[in-house]
Amino acid sequence: MIKIGAQMYTVRDFCRTPEDIEASLKKIAAMGYRYVQYSGCGYIEPAKLKEICDGLGLRVIITHTPYDRIVKETEAVIADHAAMGCGYIGLGSMPDWARNDRAGLERFFEEIAGPVQKIRAAGMQFGYHNHSFEFVKIEGERLFDRLFRRFAPEELGIIMDTYWIQHGGGDLYQWIEKAAGRLTCVHLKDMGMRSDGRQHMEAVGDGNLNFAAILPAFERAGAEYAFVEQDDCNGEDPFVCLGRSLAYLRELGYAE
Repeated sequence: MIKIGAQMYTVRDFCRTPEDIEASLKKIAAMGYRYVQYSGCGYIEPAKLKEICDGLGLRVIITHTPYDRIVKETEAVIADHAAMGCGYIGLGSMPDWARNDRAGLERFFEEIAGPVQKIRAAGMQFGYHNHSFEFVKIEGERLFDRLFRRFAPEELGIIMDTYWIQHGGGDLYQWIEKAAGRLTCVHLKDMGMRSDGRQHMEAVGDGNLNFAAILPAFERAGAEYAFVEQDDCNGEDPFVCLGRSLAYLRELGYAE
């Protein structure tokens, strides 16, 4: 069964110092989470992060690591992840300059190709996290399609985000099927609607996405971990949102 984790980007504002990070991890562990994605937080020594997590019964499964570090400091990034006991190096998004035309996208592909191979040679996995701009078409083809065509599944994992697929107008189930073999880690993020017709992020179970069907689809496609993420908690305490999401997933039978 797919394992449920917490994406620490949700509580990033409470994770600026090593002391903050430890306090936040204690709250996450107390809720019942056993897996985390380390993303958007302040700096902490990788070995220290692992020590804290080990003491709390947590595991860092995946990160989002800045693009420049992945490209320019690949060996150091690999070493940091080894120290964390983390085998999945994630990229939160391609740079802005890569999104607008074919030349920018091709430059992105060329720059990331070397690090992707080094990460793979180190026995780790590289993954790309989508937003909705990947559904923009360049010369008649979606960025997402170009990304899939350029890199084989064993080279490029997809950290599929349920909210952003929906936001981009994609058919979530079609893209889950299309990304089968690339989906080790995914993001669970719900979508609600405001009275003004604008979409917004919700705790899992509070919005309109059908997670009772989405989670089995992810499992069929080979996903091993699903991380609860809420970039914007609409003024609510993000720890409360993480807790409510976990409670809902427990009701569905997907969390301890």
